[in-house]
Amino acid sequence: MSPEKRRYVSVLAVRRGRSLRAVAEDMGVARSTLQYWVARAEGQRLSRVDWSDQPRGCRRPVNRSSASMEEVVLMVRSELREHSALGEFGADAIRRELLARRLPDVPCVRTLHRILERRGALDGSRRVRRPAPPPGWYLPDVAAREAELDSFDFVEDLVIEGGPQVDVLTGISLRGSLPCAWPMPQKTAKGVVEALVEHWRAFGCPGYAQFDNDTCFQGPHQHPDTIGRVTRLCLSLQIVPVFAPPRETGFQACIESFNGRWQTKVWARFHHPSLHHLRERSAQYIQAYRARSAARIEAAPERRPFPLRWRLNLQAKPTGRIIYLRRTNEHGRAELLGRTFDVDRTWVHRLVRAEVDLDQGMISFYALRRRDPSRHLLLKETPYKVPQRPFHDLPGCAVSCHRIVTQVAG
Repeated sequence: MSPEKRRYVSVLAVRRGRSLRAVAEDMGVARSTLQYWVARAEGQRLSRVDWSDQPRGCRRPVNRSSASMEEVVLMVRSELREHSALGEFGADAIRRELLARRLPDVPCVRTLHRILERRGALDGSRRVRRPAPPPGWYLPDVAAREAELDSFDFVEDLVIEGGPQVDVLTGISLRGSLPCAWPMPQKTAKGVVEALVEHWRAFGCPGYAQFDNDTCFQGPHQHPDTIGRVTRLCLSLQIVPVFAPPRETGFQACIESFNGRWQTKVWARFHHPSLHHLRERSAQYIQAYRARSAARIEAAPERRPFPLRWRLNLQAKPTGRIIYLRRTNEHGRAELLGRTFDVDRTWVHRLVRAEVDLDQGMISFYALRRRDPSRHLLLKETPYKVPQRPFHDLPGCAVSCHRIVTQVAG
């Protein structure tokens, strides 16, 4: 029964002699509400009563500008738009003109703006607020909750009072919010590999591992076609490494947020006399964080078990996929692996996902749009093969063969 028909039937029953209490109980309303309906229909035929809800108070606010004043405002706006030497005809210009004409009760600027808005006399357009894309929208299977994504980053240059400088490798999963943190005296690719192996042995391998473009994660930038130690680790475990676009917000939001929480709840909350003490405090926080997120961790996409008898072979030929998220330049080109690739001249200053298929020897560029996160249009495929050269295990980082040959020749 519609609200209007319900009120009609209730008032009709009261007019036919039934008590207010009985009708109110039958209709499931308060007796005061029924009394209000009866008073509203008093002296009218029920077929002519306006049963629509009415706002309380006067139909027209007492402080609202008169219709004649609104017409004057619109007329002045039209005159200023056509004849003003300054070319200004907004609320400020209208108020100056009304004051210059010595009109009584000139409205304030805010009231003039409301008049223009109410009468449809505003030329500007409001910004359209679109919903944010889903988490992991740039990876289709992560967005569909079919694969997990682990993000890693460094909190750098923390100085213990009277002690050493500390770097902290942090990580968190996108769907399960599984955290990890490793304070270490210096960030190195070897330290990252040891920490990731420890973490994935304990909790399983995700589908993707995301990093920024630090040389500790990606490898040295001064030589093209370089695949670093951390990337080789991911490929050997069949985990797709993903590198976020430089100087872009949003892609690293999950790990950046966790970094802020770790610094607030661990680093800034306590006094740490040593690195060992900091590691203990961090471990306590991570354990409590995991306990609180146990239900979410359990509901996350399933992880693959860590392979038995696995051993990292840095000299093995890299196989699998590497994903680079990049923004094209003014010529529609994208930079990755130390090289510049043509993508699409019409897709300038736009996001792309570059999938490097090492097995097929191909790079596929997909268009990314936050406004349409489910559509990933293939823009171009470019042949590409990683040069076969040995991986030189030097202290601190992995460098290309070209650098070794140059040093020897020098």
